[in-house]
Amino acid sequence: MATSLVVVGLLVLAFGGHLTPLFSIGLNPFISAQRWISTRYMAVYDFVTTPRDVASLRARNFELENEVSLLQTQIIELQQQISETRILYALLDFARANPEHTYVAASVIGRDPSPFMQYILIDKGSSDGILRGMPVVTQQGLVGRVDAMTANAARVMLITDVSSTVNIRLQTTQTEAILRGSQTSDLSVENIPQDVSVVEGDLVLTSSLGGTYPANIFVGQIQVIHKAEGQLFQSASIQPVVSFDALQSVLIITNFHPVGTQPLIPTAIP
Repeated sequence: MATSLVVVGLLVLAFGGHLTPLFSIGLNPFISAQRWISTRYMAVYDFVTTPRDVASLRARNFELENEVSLLQTQIIELQQQISETRILYALLDFARANPEHTYVAASVIGRDPSPFMQYILIDKGSSDGILRGMPVVTQQGLVGRVDAMTANAARVMLITDVSSTVNIRLQTTQTEAILRGSQTSDLSVENIPQDVSVVEGDLVLTSSLGGTYPANIFVGQIQVIHKAEGQLFQSASIQPVVSFDALQSVLIITNFHPVGTQPLIPTAIP
């Protein structure tokens, strides 16, 4: 009975808040010990798990870098495909705008390594009906002509080559002249009569004279005029319309046969 009264008394005191200071004093050591144990446990846990997290993050970072590289490669490939598609559409538009000729489209697959020769290699040859001397163009203008071939490839001499000559016509005055290449790949118009008024920006087109190229293919524009007193002719340098360093695809005019050129046995490309 006495024990019951003591217990009841303690409960009354506890619910009344009279024993709170006593409980605080008694529990403080246990709370401090628990806090110390918890702190040490978290330190050990971080020490054990952090290296794993770093390794996991590094692995994930490596995976993401690979994915980014793959996506960048795909973007470059898509951009190249878009560029090639635009070029092909431009060539198709040129062919439709000039229906008097028949064409074979070809891709540029190489360049002559010699610094003194201006040639490109294309992926069409005699098996595609290509013959020596056939003109080569882009949607921009004149590129050159087929110089040699095999069954599946051909070499094209650019109009910038030192041995290239093209009969041309100045659009404004309808004056006939000669376009020549050079060792520096510059183009010059020669044999312009002194009494002809040549102006910068005048368009230069191919002429049918000489029978080496069809007429009216765009070549470039007059850039600088060279005129000296006492000379029979004046000359001029021109800015070509074709970017020869960026050629990717071309058209070969297959229904034009240069004068004096007979069907030839395919010749090997040196």
